[in-house]
Amino acid sequence: MSKRTLAILAAIGATTIYGLNHTIAKGIMPHYMGAYALVELRVIGAAFLFWCMSFLGPKEKIEKKDFLRLFICALLGMGFNMLVFFKGLSLSTPINSAVLITTTPIIVVLLSAILIKEKVLPLKIVGIAIGFLGALGLILLSSETRQDAPNIPFGNFLILMNSILYGSYLITAKTLIEKYHPFTFMKWLFFLGIFICLPFGYEELATTDWSALNFDAVWRIGFVIIGTTFCTYLFNIFALTQLKASTVSAFVYVQPLIGILFALITGQDRLTTVKIVAACFVFVGVYLASKKPKRIVEH
Repeated sequence: MSKRTLAILAAIGATTIYGLNHTIAKGIMPHYMGAYALVELRVIGAAFLFWCMSFLGPKEKIEKKDFLRLFICALLGMGFNMLVFFKGLSLSTPINSAVLITTTPIIVVLLSAILIKEKVLPLKIVGIAIGFLGALGLILLSSETRQDAPNIPFGNFLILMNSILYGSYLITAKTLIEKYHPFTFMKWLFFLGIFICLPFGYEELATTDWSALNFDAVWRIGFVIIGTTFCTYLFNIFALTQLKASTVSAFVYVQPLIGILFALITGQDRLTTVKIVAACFVFVGVYLASKKPKRIVEH
């Protein structure tokens, strides 16, 4: 099997794990533990795994001038964005989560225009507008009532906030990603994330009934730590060594489809008219915002 084929399989594996995560992680909260407790376990577990893996990479030290940017990246990418995503998922539903998380490319385009003055073509502006209409539709028009989703509109809002925070992280982290080895970068990000998330997760961790965690809870927690956090990053890193970034990023369209199908198959969620229409708006918006302009060939 060629390296390119393995890279494609790795990219598919990463997006599949992300898609499954919406339903699997939802099954932990709030029955077994709170959202913030799960986030704290996630950053602790991922930090341990990345520190172990870092010995396989080069021995690097973070320069003093980069620590402030590193801390901001940890706040955005390993702290607040995880906290609002898992809290939002605990209040909302897997399908809503799978759809809204796909708005990240739209957020990146918008923030790039605002923060680093990247030129935004009219087609991308239309895509941003359509995508946000879909997201707002899920937030404002969701009228479902479910015992395991006590506040769907607010949960949807938090999941959208996750996309904004993660988009900000991607822009802020760009210079550090180019400068340091991925293992060096990630081990420090997750290490800082432990302390950023601790004030939020400590009380929930302390009040978690650990004796009540059965096999169903344990494998789900393990999936979030090892699968959603650790493996997906390694899969994407390998995929990027063999494929173009645009090719890897195209798999973002597969994630919500997997997330929605898995939620439906397992009976953890159901489709409604609002979800279908909003999803169509978001998908079209992401496609237009992510579409590269055609190059004009001069003769």
